[in-house]
Amino acid sequence: MSAQTYLAYDYPLLSAFWTMLWLFLWIMWLVLLFRIIVDIFRDDSMGGWAKAGWLALCIVVPFLGVLVYVIARGKGMGQREIAQARDQQKAFESYIRQTAQGGPGQTSSVDELAKLSEMKSRGDISDEEFRKAKALVLSDYPPAESSGSVPTAHGR
Repeated sequence: MSAQTYLAYDYPLLSAFWTMLWLFLWIMWLVLLFRIIVDIFRDDSMGGWAKAGWLALCIVVPFLGVLVYVIARGKGMGQREIAQARDQQKAFESYIRQTAQGGPGQTSSVDELAKLSEMKSRGDISDEEFRKAKALVLSDYPPAESSGSVPTAHGR
């Protein structure tokens, strides 16, 4: 009998299921342990000594430490995670709004095109100057002058 065949007889299907179950439970415990460690450092209401105590308990007596932490502070873990997700969402939305508006103190391409169109309709710039300025705005190149104004045909 070959070694592979002997292993199949020696390690029945039920043992394989038990092994998979224990492996799954061990991985779940590791994930929970790391989530608890992250939660310990995330919690601003705990002082440094309390964080050190919980961390020492989870490292020195891992199974008991994780169990005690989940029982004592499990409800707060979810609330802190939800609060962090909300803060991240607000920061992301703020960043999107700021970027869409062209950043603080900057004008967007749409605003620049509206100003150019208004200047053209008033007759302050010619069609040629309008086309050149429009090309500059649409290609995201800054205007030649630092003030952001378009040179006029009449010197204004």
